[in-house]
Amino acid sequence: MSYLYALLAIADSGSFSEAALQLQLTQSAISYAIAALENELGVVLLSRGRHGATLTPVGEQIVERARRITYLLDDVVKQANLAKGLKGGYVRISSFRSAASHLLPDVIAEFCRRYPAIAVRLAEYDDCPAVENDLRQGRVDLAVTYDLAETYVETHCDLETWDLVQDDFVALFPPGFPSKRNTITWEDLITYPLVMAPEGDLCDSAVHYHCAKHGITLAPKYHVRSDATIINMVAKGLGATISPRLAAEPTPKDVRVFSLPVPLFRTIQVAILKDSLLTPAGFAFLNLLKDMCAKRHAPA
Repeated sequence: MSYLYALLAIADSGSFSEAALQLQLTQSAISYAIAALENELGVVLLSRGRHGATLTPVGEQIVERARRITYLLDDVVKQANLAKGLKGGYVRISSFRSAASHLLPDVIAEFCRRYPAIAVRLAEYDDCPAVENDLRQGRVDLAVTYDLAETYVETHCDLETWDLVQDDFVALFPPGFPSKRNTITWEDLITYPLVMAPEGDLCDSAVHYHCAKHGITLAPKYHVRSDATIINMVAKGLGATISPRLAAEPTPKDVRVFSLPVPLFRTIQVAILKDSLLTPAGFAFLNLLKDMCAKRHAPA
């Protein structure tokens, strides 16, 4: 059955390496799984090329049937977990990276203290489309995602969501920025080279849109995927950046952090598929996550 999951991951992502990331396996393990499956069936399922992997005609037919098989298998596991209640089984979570790093560890630790017999499986991604795709494909029970209201184009009509935290965007400047300044202007943001995420990043798209509304056009000099690398580049004096506050943690002590001249927020949410049948373990984790976030961010 694991071979079928590998085939579906490649079919969805178009890449052996992306499939390996999704399934948290090595690329060689994915390659072995596909080779074993093709050998067992006696047909070629995938065409490998410079631009990734594509399904052969017979591969497309088998993927269609594999989806039905894995759906039924997952349903069998869910029913078994329902029968076991909170005395065993697992809960599967998908999250974008900064929430996985800073919000979830405390919740997972408390959950494991309360329910030591239940395993927690966490998949983390750079951005929300992959997180929500895990949920829609039935690979996880819960997803930690975010909403950018005015600029986030993907609708959540098929998801049921609960707000957890409002995360504000901040501007980070290198140690040489004037130390007596407590606020910044829009013009300050264009006096330093900017270090931003690659084109297509949802948060940076929101930042560009927000700044443009106030007459500022951002022209990044560096495009970097990792939040940690961006913050360290700012700390080394290579430029400034705009980032969700959570993604900027932990912030090096000499980096200057400022609120934006006009605030911008993203709302971190937990989501499930509408009308989905959560296991008792899933419900327990969902309720604990909502409760702990509410207490953590309650007014003093």
